[in-house]
Amino acid sequence: MAAKSQAQPVKENQTIYCNNLPDQIPKDDLKRNLYMLFATYGVILDIIALKTPQMRGQAHIVFRDIDSSTQAMRALNGFNFFGKEMRIQYAKSKSDTIAKLDGTFKIPVKEEPAKPVEQPSTAHEAVFGSAAPAKAKPMNAPEDSTKGVKRGRDEESEDEDDDAAMDVSDSD
Repeated sequence: MAAKSQAQPVKENQTIYCNNLPDQIPKDDLKRNLYMLFATYGVILDIIALKTPQMRGQAHIVFRDIDSSTQAMRALNGFNFFGKEMRIQYAKSKSDTIAKLDGTFKIPVKEEPAKPVEQPSTAHEAVFGSAAPAKAKPMNAPEDSTKGVKRGRDEESEDEDDDAAMDVSDSD
């Protein structure tokens, strides 16, 4: 009996995954060289190459169509790229770039941990709970209608005239 292979074939995709890339090359130079190498096989929409410890030496190249990605994968798998043989396969999932183009992109939402239930810490919170009003208003107090109303020019000019008249009479 033949042993079943552990790796399942990945469905054809517009995005190809490259690994075994040299990780000493700066990210901008790596992206530029990958673009020049892969652009001969079709229109490239995006190249994702991260330099994080988990993702170094890997890149995703997003093509406009599946035919271009298939052609590039077949031609360049095992290609000696800066002294290392590239391994190329289809990406496992659809690229965000493609999802944005076809309208299926969904922004990932982080799940926040549940907030612990807080016990009231003061007597006020113990009596009124956390829904207590921030500022209490007296029930029978008349509404202050002049609050926030600017004085008119007539009132200002009358006050100034009175002050001026008092200055004249004091100087005599």
